[in-house]
Amino acid sequence: MKKLLNLSLAVLALCFCACTQSESPSVAEYFAPVDSGVQVAGIKMVTIETPVGKFKVWTKRIGTNPRIKILLLHGGPAMTHEYLECFESFFPKEGFEMIEYDQLGSYYSDQPRDSSLWTTPRFVEEVEQVRKALNLDKSNFYLLGNSWGGILAMQYALKYQANLKGLIISNMMASMPAYEKYNGILRSKMRKSLVDSLKHFEDKGLYKDTTYQAMVIKEYYNQHLCRVSPWPDPVNRAFKHVNEEIYVMMQGPSEFKTGGRLIKWDISKELGKITVPTLMIGAKYDTMDPNYMKWMSTQVQQGNYLYCPNGSHLSMWDDQQIYMDGVVKFIKNVDGGSFKGVK
Repeated sequence: MKKLLNLSLAVLALCFCACTQSESPSVAEYFAPVDSGVQVAGIKMVTIETPVGKFKVWTKRIGTNPRIKILLLHGGPAMTHEYLECFESFFPKEGFEMIEYDQLGSYYSDQPRDSSLWTTPRFVEEVEQVRKALNLDKSNFYLLGNSWGGILAMQYALKYQANLKGLIISNMMASMPAYEKYNGILRSKMRKSLVDSLKHFEDKGLYKDTTYQAMVIKEYYNQHLCRVSPWPDPVNRAFKHVNEEIYVMMQGPSEFKTGGRLIKWDISKELGKITVPTLMIGAKYDTMDPNYMKWMSTQVQQGNYLYCPNGSHLSMWDDQQIYMDGVVKFIKNVDGGSFKGVK
């Protein structure tokens, strides 16, 4: 009888621990200050070391959760965290700690002019330094990257996945040549007179011409980048603050004309090396092939796929509920130990 009682108590204790672990922090715990002194709304300038010196990058922490800390990697390269501010309407109410971050060269961080800094391996080391500075580790660290941020997140995972709890790749294929090919398919579906007009400017290198820009925004970006009309304020601010020098150097002068340092980037054959739970996100109207994104989810060792039937490249905006529900579910499943990859 005594042994049975002890066993029952042990089971109850285990159940209590399990329930306690899965609970979200209280409001007081979630918003408890982390740093002493004057409070600065979670903003922290993180010092990073590079081959050409030390610089500071901008981060902002919202909330505190010892089990779930999500670092957001914006696109571009050299866009800003601003267009990812929509996560503020979803992660805090789930009790998730989220960290917005402007990569080096972006608007709120230092913007050195040394071109040797703008390489993917150097950015990977930057993310690792940010991780250490913010005390993120295998027990709590989720990395979410959109577009170029997806490239950076995948490259980070290939080198430092021992530090990750979960990985989310939002709207980014694992191959720039494959992306360029799909972009060509989307362009071929445009009306011929528009394609001819675009080519007229492109042949002369007039990518910054206001007429060319207006056509690209109206006929392409509004269909495949962000389908919300008008564009949300955070999206407009991110475009206003883009560092075009870095963007062109790495991506090329236009969505239709890749030609920067990323032009041959391709890790499609390395996806199988990613072992952490991974969510791939694709969207019907995206500049990235949604079927390719689904394929990627079968190549990593623990992958799931989230499809946004109403979304484009910024599906966190134009298919927001499906996108956020899927991301939140993935994080909760990983945190609760119930995540299962699907092959």
